Amino acid sequence: MESARIVATAARIVRDIGIAEEIAQDALVAALEQWPREGVPDRPGAWLTATAKHRAVDLVRRRETYARKLAEVGRTLTEESYDPEPSGPGDIDDDVLRLVFTTCHPVLSADARAALTLRLVGGLRTDEIARAFLVPEPTVAARITRAKRALATKGVAFEVPYGEDRAARLGSVLEVVYLIFNEGYAATAGDDLLRPALCEDALRLARGLAALMPGESEVHGLAALLELQASRTAARTGPDGRPVLLADQDRRRWNRLLIRRGFDALARAGDGRGYGPYALQAAIAACHARAASYRETDWAVIAGLYGRLMELAPSPVVELNRAVAVSMAEGPAAALPLVDALAAEPALARYHLLPSVRGDLLARLGRIDEARAEFERAAELTRNESERALLRERAGEPGRGEPGRR
Repeated sequence: MESARIVATAARIVRDIGIAEEIAQDALVAALEQWPREGVPDRPGAWLTATAKHRAVDLVRRRETYARKLAEVGRTLTEESYDPEPSGPGDIDDDVLRLVFTTCHPVLSADARAALTLRLVGGLRTDEIARAFLVPEPTVAARITRAKRALATKGVAFEVPYGEDRAARLGSVLEVVYLIFNEGYAATAGDDLLRPALCEDALRLARGLAALMPGESEVHGLAALLELQASRTAARTGPDGRPVLLADQDRRRWNRLLIRRGFDALARAGDGRGYGPYALQAAIAACHARAASYRETDWAVIAGLYGRLMELAPSPVVELNRAVAVSMAEGPAAALPLVDALAAEPALARYHLLPSVRGDLLARLGRIDEARAEFERAAELTRNESERALLRERAGEPGRGEPGRR
């Protein structure tokens, strides 16, 4: 939970992402050694950050070539015992924002930027990042290693850029914030469906970016999307922690404050005609937020928005979501060919939601045995225990439920 702030604080001092990550790990080791003897401090995150900062200053002090930088930063840093912590969920740590823009530097490939930022800012493991990109784990590990080496050899400054430099990195920054939120919203693996700390980190980053760049439509579009998605969190799991499908969610539990924030951010993104990919997804989420119930949702509008999204940012996952909307607007028979056409997509070969959606459509068409097989296949593919339990339950009762995102 604290790794991004710890790495960012160390990186500001040593100006090397790889070394900063090692310093952060050293701080965690120090905690494992000291806390069992001395007790957990009142502010453990601040303790870890301060420990990493002091170790970073010591490292700079030992480097004669960094004497000038030590004179600039060392005196102030060693006098402080703790870093200030964000005062509320809307605040953002400046060092974390610098870290995001640094790991999204143009010297890195787009894939390397996203992988490195998810690792350092989102705290995701290599296998979780691989799942997010639908690529093998060794590929992601190699990207991260090369990215840290490239930032060090190129001497990339640890800063929030301005002007054209900021614009050049913005797309990667938005993508990474979106991926961090998604991993928190629907965890790749583990026992729990949600990882709330990741969602909160992504929301803070999105709000900070919106304040930093008020004239950027897509920044507001991303902020709107995350606010609206986060508004459903309390309703997405039951008392036993099991996932609750969108069709079955108690909408009274949706957070109205976050919904209002999402609507406000979407209004700042424009009037709809010039929406980019994130604003279009936010508009889809807004359709759900406005509907009093699942069946009252304007599925035809949602299908149309997904069609526009396919034109701007085509992907098999977007097409799969469009198929779900088409099934609700026009019936499962109209959507099944769209889903079947995705069967040959290599990126979806291990994507559990493809057989899950297909199982829903087949069940609604009365093809129960085929639906059961699809749900069983989906359960085998997912690595999240909560989702696996739900899919196995659907395999036992293929005729129950409606398709829908959580």
